[in-house]
Amino acid sequence: MTLSQQEMSDRFEIQDMLYHYADIIDRQAADELRDVFTDDAAVDYSAFGGVVGDLETTIAFLKEALPAFSNTQHLNANVQIRVDGDRATGRVMCFNPMEMPIGDEKQVFMLGLWYVDEYRRTEQGWRIASRCEEKSWVFNVPDFMAL
Repeated sequence: MTLSQQEMSDRFEIQDMLYHYADIIDRQAADELRDVFTDDAAVDYSAFGGVVGDLETTIAFLKEALPAFSNTQHLNANVQIRVDGDRATGRVMCFNPMEMPIGDEKQVFMLGLWYVDEYRRTEQGWRIASRCEEKSWVFNVPDFMAL
């Protein structure tokens, strides 16, 4: 498959935006998600017990949920992007180790998931217009979380 220079550029821009998303989550800087989502984005984090809603609902949820974790890493791989003009779709693997203080100890657990996305080119660049998490697996999750 031969890609045009425009499609290669679009794919790199989308991939950079996806890595920026992961960095924002890991730094617990939820307000910065406005830099990676469209204003009218639809987000579905329900696969792991999160919210389904618009961007502001998602930001509010993350501001409340993320402080429970002392450390996280959202490692993206197998980034599959299909560009069609000013729109694109993607499926992105995420390996997510998380550390959570539980009493005097810290427990590390891991999540495996896929992001199923729709992207849109805006005046500010590529943005996520829709994101749905698909659960793949969990490991060592604290009993009270029951994911």
